[in-house]
Amino acid sequence: MEQAVFFRLAADAVLSLHALFVVFVVAGLALVLAGKPLGWRWIRHFGFRVTHLCAIAVVVLQSWLGVVCPLTRWEMNLRARAGDATYPGAFVAHWIERLLYFRAPDWVFVLLYSAFGALVVASWFWVRPRR
Repeated sequence: MEQAVFFRLAADAVLSLHALFVVFVVAGLALVLAGKPLGWRWIRHFGFRVTHLCAIAVVVLQSWLGVVCPLTRWEMNLRARAGDATYPGAFVAHWIERLLYFRAPDWVFVLLYSAFGALVVASWFWVRPRR
């Protein structure tokens, strides 16, 4: 396999992993909030809830520290090695811009991530996990 093709496929794999991470964080909260009134017991699974809380905690911490996600850096490095175009900034900010044509300063994303993280923490009290 040609090196450029390998790096392009690897970058696409990292992008897919990153997208799955985002879906897990967003859908995880939606499922927890929907699951309480629907009586879904699995949403209280301690391992799931701890993993979800840690995932959003990493996102919030990175935003507060102004750190670009390691998955974004890894993907961009692979794309550069493949000779593809790369994009500046953070993964979520880039795709929100691409999908919604929404431009905002970094502090807006920090605020959004922090508010989402606060919702996840609040969900621990509204839908208590069980060991």
